Amino acid sequence: MVSERTRQEIEQSLGQVPSWIEILAEPASDHSWGLFRDLQLGETELSEREKGLIGVAVASAISCPYCTYFHKEEARMADVTEDELEEAVNLACATRYFSTLLHGNEVDVDDFVDETSEIVDYIEEQESAPADDD
Repeated sequence: MVSERTRQEIEQSLGQVPSWIEILAEPASDHSWGLFRDLQLGETELSEREKGLIGVAVASAISCPYCTYFHKEEARMADVTEDELEEAVNLACATRYFSTLLHGNEVDVDDFVDETSEIVDYIEEQESAPADDD
């Protein structure tokens, strides 16, 4: 249960104290609100659109219907389109797919890092090369 001061802050921010906040364990309830407030609602390095898209992608990847609903609504308030939401979910799906492939086959992390670095170097080199005048 949150403190009275935190309860008032939540009501001012959200218009109510959501039931899920009421079930937070006493030692962490005020702190948990602080994390939510500062990361989700506060001004950070990420824009509201970016936070919404990341939230949708993560929520989809962990198969959480609560988080998926919340973050889709958050993203929509930041003018994220339905196509962008679908793409975020597809990116999360692809990341989880390839993560399963890499982990299940026990791909060596150091080899993966080396290969990825080589790929990044190659792509950056290609992008900085002057265009052919064909």
